[in-house]
Amino acid sequence: MKTLYISTLTFLLLIISLVSFAQNGTIKGKVFNSINNDPLPFVNVVIQGTTVGASSDVNGNYEISNLKPGLYNLEASFVGFVKKSVLEVEVLNSKPTFVDFALNQTATKLNDVEIKSSPFTKKEESPVSLRTIGVSELARNPGGNSDISKVLQSLPGVTPTVAFRNDIIIRGGSPNENRFYLDDIEVPNINHFATQGSSGGPVGLINVDFIREVDFYSSAFPANRNNTLSSVMDFKFKDGRSDKLGGRFVIGASDIGLTLEGPLNKNATFLASARRSYLGTLFKALGLPFLPTYNDFQVKYKWKPTPKNEIEFLGLGAIDDFVLNLGLQETGTQAQKYLLGYLPVSSQWNYMNGLKYAHYDKASYTTLVLSRNMLNNRSYKYQDNIEIPENKIQDYSSQEIENKFRAENTSRRMGFKINYGLSAEYDEYNNSTYNKISTPFGVDTIQFSSKLELVKYGIFGQISKAFFEDRLSLSFGIRTDGSSFDKSTSDLSKQISPRFSLSFSITPELSFNVNTGIYYQLPAYTILGYRNFSGELVNKSNNVSFIESKHVVAGFEYLTKSNLKLSLEGFMKLYDNYPFSVKDSVCLANMGSDFGIIGNEAVLSTAKGKSYGIEFLAQQKLFKGIYALFTYTYVRSEFEDKHGNLVPSAWDTRHIFNLTGGKTFKRNWELGLKFRYSLGSPYTPYNMDESSLISNWNVTHQGIVDYNQLNTKRLQPFQQLDIRVDKKYYLKKFKLNFYIDLANAYNYQYELPPILDVVRDSNGNPVVNPSDPTRYQLETYKNLTGTLLPSIGIIIEF
Repeated sequence: MKTLYISTLTFLLLIISLVSFAQNGTIKGKVFNSINNDPLPFVNVVIQGTTVGASSDVNGNYEISNLKPGLYNLEASFVGFVKKSVLEVEVLNSKPTFVDFALNQTATKLNDVEIKSSPFTKKEESPVSLRTIGVSELARNPGGNSDISKVLQSLPGVTPTVAFRNDIIIRGGSPNENRFYLDDIEVPNINHFATQGSSGGPVGLINVDFIREVDFYSSAFPANRNNTLSSVMDFKFKDGRSDKLGGRFVIGASDIGLTLEGPLNKNATFLASARRSYLGTLFKALGLPFLPTYNDFQVKYKWKPTPKNEIEFLGLGAIDDFVLNLGLQETGTQAQKYLLGYLPVSSQWNYMNGLKYAHYDKASYTTLVLSRNMLNNRSYKYQDNIEIPENKIQDYSSQEIENKFRAENTSRRMGFKINYGLSAEYDEYNNSTYNKISTPFGVDTIQFSSKLELVKYGIFGQISKAFFEDRLSLSFGIRTDGSSFDKSTSDLSKQISPRFSLSFSITPELSFNVNTGIYYQLPAYTILGYRNFSGELVNKSNNVSFIESKHVVAGFEYLTKSNLKLSLEGFMKLYDNYPFSVKDSVCLANMGSDFGIIGNEAVLSTAKGKSYGIEFLAQQKLFKGIYALFTYTYVRSEFEDKHGNLVPSAWDTRHIFNLTGGKTFKRNWELGLKFRYSLGSPYTPYNMDESSLISNWNVTHQGIVDYNQLNTKRLQPFQQLDIRVDKKYYLKKFKLNFYIDLANAYNYQYELPPILDVVRDSNGNPVVNPSDPTRYQLETYKNLTGTLLPSIGIIIEF
């Protein structure tokens, strides 16, 4: 690996010395009406803070030429439309930069219009709890490795997680309460090695080269987004180049990838990428007990047969393998042998294919979305990792298949913005489970096969309007969803989901915003498809229903002309009907931040919970070469224990601080820093009696937690500093970007729950308790994670 880096760097530096540095950057694009897609002529597009710019022609096209390579902020303004800003547009010598502006028409009379411009997205439906992340913020985030899940951890309300997990924990909610959309097409998960029944994983799946921006909702969900309780992430992908073939080649710390883009004909473009990791090789060299390898593929095809019609195809796929480093079974450390004792071998593959059609009319547009996604998950475990039938502990395989359709219409008429539509799904879940589990009465075996077919359906509508020269904005939305799982879930009247938003501008800079809503989410397929020995759908008999969450959010927002935003929000979420484990007597809201499967068991829809807190944000978008983001969150998260008492959940981190900032320097150098701190999260101690039983240990190879003491312990605080340095070369034919990233720069050792292991003799065999031959002797030791992770990367863009 070292030889590869040195050879590549030497070759690229030689190229740099031979290629001239031209100063011939160009920004071009199109300005159009966001509702009917009509081109807007004579729109002024200028570089923020200057008079440099251009006006769009009769076809809405504009071009700004002879720019020095670097980052620019753009503004587009036109009488009767809301001024729009796009920040941190990177200009290259090697190719034009395409920036399109979709402008919203104002609801007031033209001569009364006070055109506003802000780099911060604010929508009538979601005036609170909405953050927009640009592609530059994604790419340069220290320690982020161009992974959206890691970048999100800098935002208010998002709990930081350990380095090897990408769980998205929002305002005290569980990781399985999030939904993801790629260009309006839903995808179940955005991580490799996904935790089934949740949304986490160790490595991001989405290629950042495709992303134009991400809208992140932590509440105030629009009515056309369903089945979520904590967040919606709406990824907006860019279109491929329309002038000629181009691409991007990346060598990073953990993978290598190639992206290509270009025109296919006059009206069609494409984006395609492939990526493969070499983590398995790297982890083996580092002596780690597990060896993961991932591959992913993405494609976007966009065709515009006429100015009023657009067709888009989107494809996403991944292949993940997780094997054990069995060479350490004899020679490894105690911690390595402990992990080898319980970690399963697993393999996953998944894909999503989606087709979107958009038709624009005089004052509206209609969108039709058809998609199919599938997850295939297999994992198995044998005692002592000896793969013979009598040693089998776990053998699990399942498939989740979803076929989705959504139709919606959006219009602006007489000052009203109206959105309405419907959705329908046909889904299939297959499961084959063999699992030995420990119980207070000894070892039990769960074995069943299941096939579940579901039909889901929903209708929605939302209406919004601004009053008093746009100072007051109101929005009301409603939707309802059903499922064929049982009689209760099929009744649309039981899942009526209203939502209301208000925004009032106290001054041009200061506004008060509020939202309230009721949201529903169907439990995971692992819960719905669980069967007993006789083949009965256990949780159907248990009357499992939709999970309910009531949200209230209110706060103030202050904006300045120098791209600075200050906001303060208070929030509360009240949960009902949360799945409660029959076997462990614990609410499943505490689960989901580990590898494996969540919910493959009998549950009851009986648990209640709540989370509440405040969030403060101060964000300086790029201004005179400086950008910064500071956030503080105070959050409490509580769910019922088996006695019906509210106790801290696994996500009750209380205090969360984040500081991210950077500076661009002369000669295209850039320095970025990110610091995160949070109070330690609660955890549940071990049940020493059950754990020490030989019959139990030989199955679990790890401690059994005592849910009678649910989350009564708390870890030490988490903290981490990440540093990134970039050096860019804007060459005539391509751009080179070298970066050095130091994740966990001062090598902080973060505490995880302690490890409970058996005492071993000199040969590594468990020691039997001399006072009780049915038990092993146990010992605990600290479980620390976190190490300095330096990485060097090379990005070639052409």
